[in-house]
Amino acid sequence: MNLNDASASSRALSARFAAQAQARGRAPGLERQERIAALSALEALLLQNIERLCQAVDADFGGRSPAETRLLEIFPSLEAIRHARRHLSSWMRPRRASTSLWYLPGRSRVVPQPLGVVGIVVPWNYPIYLAVGPLVSALAAGNRALLKLSEAAPQTGRLLEALVAERFSPEVLAVVNGGPELAREFVSLPFDLLLFTGSTVVGREVMRAAAQNLTPVILELGGKSPAIVGRDVAVEEAATRIAFGKCLNAGQTCIAPDYALVPEERVDDFVAAVGSAVAKLYPTLRDNADYTAIISARHRERLVTWLHEAAQQGARVHELNPAKEDLAGSRKLAPTVVVGAPETSRLMREEIFGPILPLVPYRTTDEAIGYVNARPRPLALYVFDHDRAAIDAILSRTVSGGASVNETILHIAQEDLPFGGVGPSGMGEYHGRAGFEAFSKRKAVFHQSRLNGLALFRPPYGRRFEALLRLLVR
Repeated sequence: MNLNDASASSRALSARFAAQAQARGRAPGLERQERIAALSALEALLLQNIERLCQAVDADFGGRSPAETRLLEIFPSLEAIRHARRHLSSWMRPRRASTSLWYLPGRSRVVPQPLGVVGIVVPWNYPIYLAVGPLVSALAAGNRALLKLSEAAPQTGRLLEALVAERFSPEVLAVVNGGPELAREFVSLPFDLLLFTGSTVVGREVMRAAAQNLTPVILELGGKSPAIVGRDVAVEEAATRIAFGKCLNAGQTCIAPDYALVPEERVDDFVAAVGSAVAKLYPTLRDNADYTAIISARHRERLVTWLHEAAQQGARVHELNPAKEDLAGSRKLAPTVVVGAPETSRLMREEIFGPILPLVPYRTTDEAIGYVNARPRPLALYVFDHDRAAIDAILSRTVSGGASVNETILHIAQEDLPFGGVGPSGMGEYHGRAGFEAFSKRKAVFHQSRLNGLALFRPPYGRRFEALLRLLVR
């Protein structure tokens, strides 16, 4: 982007934020029917432009299957919209709260209110779903919203900006596009709430910028999500499901299984089973529209460098390339299993965000749990086992943002489950009612009755007050 473009984007951002802030001053939030109308407009935007959206994502990735975009982005976005619309009336209803005996016949209730103007920073890996998902929560809660799309997905960003401008008043919803400078300006605005999805490194910068305005933040960050393979599950079953979760979007998923803990005596069988699963899923890679490319040459080179580093440090690298194709010069990278990568290698220290699966052998369940707990808390954790005691032990003794048992990824698609990280993998959560509440201020309201006993506790204090106080603090 040249300087003139950057300047124009900055002016557009300032104007759109000012318009929403001024509208917030006139009306704190959207009324119920306005919220339903906004959600319905968002639904129509998606349904009427599925092909265009899929083409834009495909172009940004340099190859991503429209089927995968429909499955992983369009479908869950529509589900989120419909779930929120269906439950909105009950979510908005004030909730009665108990009142202490000493303050009866006063009444207490909790009233959800819109926060105001919220900012949503959208990553490139799922530019539709990770825009729509938090936006649904924001609109359902009655907020006005400003979205910053990723410069790494420019065609999707420009299309969404145009489609939103056609259907929404900029006082309710607007999209901005731009590079890192605009992103820094965006997160420095005095939003009433800021949601960021991306890397932990950038998340720290976002939180620092938001702190200048005391803007509350929801951070969805990622990290190294483990898959623990137990002894009471078929190797083929676990390997197939882990391979599918790892290869979706070529591993460019914040909750993809980052590495697998496998019983030491089953490592070779597991490697073979993953190879068989990949061969069935993707018999070819280079020209296979079902297999997604890496988002950029720079990201692909990073992954290749990490593989070479691990190999040079003694790891066994198993490239899973069923047709033995030459992928040089393309942005495709073959699924790869790595055994014995040193703990000091970047494969084992950094979130991989690609189709590479390190394997870590373990001897006992306690050892596997200890391995996970010795590392930063992950965004997701996957358990593959049919031994209920082992499953319960892993789930109860580890802490993660979310978890799936005998599957990967799918906990994110359950609208009644909150989605969010913990510690280095994020803070805050959204989806369904949890999202509505995250984007609302739950106002505490106490109603005093005409007749009440508060006069007994007002000055001047005397013997009657002392007797009542002794009763209160007995």
